[in-house]
Amino acid sequence: MLGAKEVYLIEEPMAAAIGASLDVGEPTGNIIVDIGGGTTEVAVVSLGGVVISNSLRIAGDELDEDIVNYIKKEMGLAIGETTAEEIKMEVGCATPLMTELSMEVRGRDLATGLPRNIVVTSTQIEEAMRDSISEIIEVVKATLEKTPPELASDIVEKGIVLAGGGALIKNIDKLLSQKTGMPVYIAENPLECVVKGTG
Repeated sequence: MLGAKEVYLIEEPMAAAIGASLDVGEPTGNIIVDIGGGTTEVAVVSLGGVVISNSLRIAGDELDEDIVNYIKKEMGLAIGETTAEEIKMEVGCATPLMTELSMEVRGRDLATGLPRNIVVTSTQIEEAMRDSISEIIEVVKATLEKTPPELASDIVEKGIVLAGGGALIKNIDKLLSQKTGMPVYIAENPLECVVKGTG
């Protein structure tokens, strides 16, 4: 039907690592952090296999939910998840920005039930997402702590590669680097890594 002769199962972080152009077949260690929609996958890969991995049910969707809840609680406005995702992509950040960003958002006033516009800032959205982003960083640190010593030295040298839509959150690479003491790189076309790697 589709012309595929054979079917293989591949772990998602391995697909992300291949899609991010990491040398997964080499006898050296690489670490990939894939912040997708439903989960964050962290994996150390070497010799064509996953050496150690962790999965966390906090990722893009959870961050959107954090924004919805923050705006509801702090500003008395109900917004949808599509709006929350737009806010995340437009002004979302993991650490305060040098120049604060803002955007106008429309939602339903919880007190009157009527439509209302508000302005949200990058500082507010950083605060909204802070706890979830901290949990993502903790799972990366936990994975690094369990990495075999012979691969850990490679990882320190090569750094951490970020993939998935969450990699596009402003300053998430800087925060991860600050918290792990390691260089952090965003994969080219982070949204497409898993798809490219599976192909």
